[in-house]
Amino acid sequence: MPTLVLGKNDIRPLLTMPDTIKAVEQAFIDCVEGRAIMPPKSYVAVEQGDFRAMPAALPGAAGIKWVNVHPKNSSRGLPTVMAVLIYSDPATGYPLAVMDATDITAYRTGATAAIASKYLARKGSRTLGIIGAGRQAQTQLLAHVEVFDFKLIRVFDRYRETAERFVKAFPAYPVKAATLEEAAASDIVCTVTPAREPVLMKTMIIPGTHINAIGADAEGKEELEPSILNDSVVVVDDLRQARASGEINVPISKKLYRVNQVYATLGEIIAGKKKGRSDDRSVTIFDSTGVAIEDIAVARVIYEKAKERGGYTSVNLVDG
Repeated sequence: MPTLVLGKNDIRPLLTMPDTIKAVEQAFIDCVEGRAIMPPKSYVAVEQGDFRAMPAALPGAAGIKWVNVHPKNSSRGLPTVMAVLIYSDPATGYPLAVMDATDITAYRTGATAAIASKYLARKGSRTLGIIGAGRQAQTQLLAHVEVFDFKLIRVFDRYRETAERFVKAFPAYPVKAATLEEAAASDIVCTVTPAREPVLMKTMIIPGTHINAIGADAEGKEELEPSILNDSVVVVDDLRQARASGEINVPISKKLYRVNQVYATLGEIIAGKKKGRSDDRSVTIFDSTGVAIEDIAVARVIYEKAKERGGYTSVNLVDG
């Protein structure tokens, strides 16, 4: 049985945001209901960045993603985040596919944030603020417009030209370059920066805002002023990862926030085990570290589509 080899150009036509949102939402339900296995993400730090090994198994699917984060890659003409995923048959262990997972990573991260917004943002939210206008900002937009009908999308980047390029890339949407304060004063705010000290301050936030804190995905990273966390309803994707490498990791290490202040996991909210937003004035936060069940769920969709279409490169990795 051959192993499919799917490169970036193979993945892109097979990857859609609606399919990604559907697959990721089901993966969180499977996880909270005990149908998934997901060990903690493992980090390997190197001089210029880090690597992460992310294994998981879902019903009928298993695999591992090897992903890097190298902040200086843009100066080398390379993506900051790149990934390769091995997708296996859980019944036999056979490697069914080896696939580029760089776009999968971006899409599933955007999808997860949009899912969190669906349950935690105010009904009828009409403005989206995106802080940081890199690659991940694009899929935050693409995912959220699947769930909400925005009248205005404000984008801030510390480099004005980066924000303006972002605006030009999405002429079909009501996007405008904005100041940090303008982006923060939105119904839904997504922070997608590599910051190691707070970018978003409490004084910038309006009552009832929902925040997706995306950028803090490794020890020492943080984007939000800790006092925002203390006065908000905080939901995490995975508590083990969040306390070690998510938005809450630095405030916990400085004793400015306690683990027992976390309200719920996203899976508990989706599955109805805990209630989502309860009023229009509370500030809610989703602390997204990125979890392997998201990747494997999307890889399963990609593999099934590729197998159905046929015509892709394959190799005999195991049986010669």
